Amino acid sequence: MVIVGAGFGGLTCARALKRAAVDVLLVDANNYHLFTPLLYQVASSLLDPSQIAQAVRSLIRPLKNCDFRLARVRGADFERKLLRTDAGDLAYDYLVLAAGSESNFFGNAEVEAHAIGLKELPDGLALRNWVLGCFEAAARASSDEERRRLLTFAVVGGGPTGVEYAGALQELTHLVLRKDYPRLDLSLARIVLIEGTGSLLGAFDPRLREAAARSLKRKDVEVWFDAMVATADQDGVALKDGRRLDARTVVWTAGVKASDLGAALGLPLSKGGRIRVDGLLNPAGHPEVFVIGDLAAYEQDGEPLPMLIPVAMQEARHAASVIRARVEGAIPRDFRYSDPGGDPAFRLSGLGLLAGRPPLQRGQPALQAPGPDRLGLGLPLLRPADPAYRAGSGTARPGRRSRGTSTTWRVFKKLSATTLATRIAAPTTSIGRRGAPCPTGAGSEKIRKSASG
Repeated sequence: MVIVGAGFGGLTCARALKRAAVDVLLVDANNYHLFTPLLYQVASSLLDPSQIAQAVRSLIRPLKNCDFRLARVRGADFERKLLRTDAGDLAYDYLVLAAGSESNFFGNAEVEAHAIGLKELPDGLALRNWVLGCFEAAARASSDEERRRLLTFAVVGGGPTGVEYAGALQELTHLVLRKDYPRLDLSLARIVLIEGTGSLLGAFDPRLREAAARSLKRKDVEVWFDAMVATADQDGVALKDGRRLDARTVVWTAGVKASDLGAALGLPLSKGGRIRVDGLLNPAGHPEVFVIGDLAAYEQDGEPLPMLIPVAMQEARHAASVIRARVEGAIPRDFRYSDPGGDPAFRLSGLGLLAGRPPLQRGQPALQAPGPDRLGLGLPLLRPADPAYRAGSGTARPGRRSRGTSTTWRVFKKLSATTLATRIAAPTTSIGRRGAPCPTGAGSEKIRKSASG
């Protein structure tokens, strides 16, 4: 069987088939698995890329029936059971599609050309280099007007990624780069979070939304509510209400959509490009094909399941169980998602909203010596909130740490052979290019190309 995608869904499915009587081939366009919840920390220079990317071949080393192929899928011949890739055709008996999602620019070509997304590792590297280039350009700028434009950062989208990145960028600017640029007037620096609705973190508990807003306010991050972006250029963004923000950097975190693999394969699509599947996670007319994760449009109780890592992992395990059942001649059961709880609270680590830890205060060092479960940072990353919070008290009790780790982080540690901070070697594909053009020339669309080489 062939699994397309080495994200959480694809790797979980491969692991679930470890003892099954099948040969598994894992296919991905990159030779690394990316821990996407911490990508914003790479973009804000808090983590090295190798700390959130693990070589796929090292992850599947314990799986004796699994191999890896570095390839990009071009199409499929479902009648002949052939997967078309740029590395040749691959025959399969069962096919699992776990290609994930990508940034959604909602068809706005100007925004896509001039904004930097924050979904893939090249995006994080490009954004990190671009931001540092802005500071270098500001240090040699001849006027305060030019410096102000170079040091204004527009972050579009008030979801978890946008909120986390805006907070982390403010800390980078005022706690770290202030020391590197002592003669640069950082009072000119400005970080603006642009949200199209009336609140941040729309899918989260209202108390968490309010806590995030308070933390951003303490960090002097401006938040513009009910602000819809109309267009963007190399000098900033224009809003539909007529306002304009002059900014050399526009970061797009306003949404994601399913990978375009479904459209390329000609499978029936739902909203957002997701592939419609039945209770066994098969698209109509293809019982040998399974779709999981962000690419799958599965409805439960009349509502589509969200694009979350726990959903992808549970779907992956269920797809593996259906394949085992069919191989063994058993009758499989329909899929039903069970919410593990706690995972929404493991986000927002950059704002210090985890395990009762107060947000970082101005002057407090952002980095400390590594310790257990800290991934080289002084933050208790990826730990669920105290049970009192999940029970409805609204805040975690100070001084208490919840036992156990979040579902996502626990699985990622299980996938890794050893500790991330000391074990991971940077992959040789797609991560090698570190440089980015200095932001004094043409528009930022060039940096997106330079980072994807």
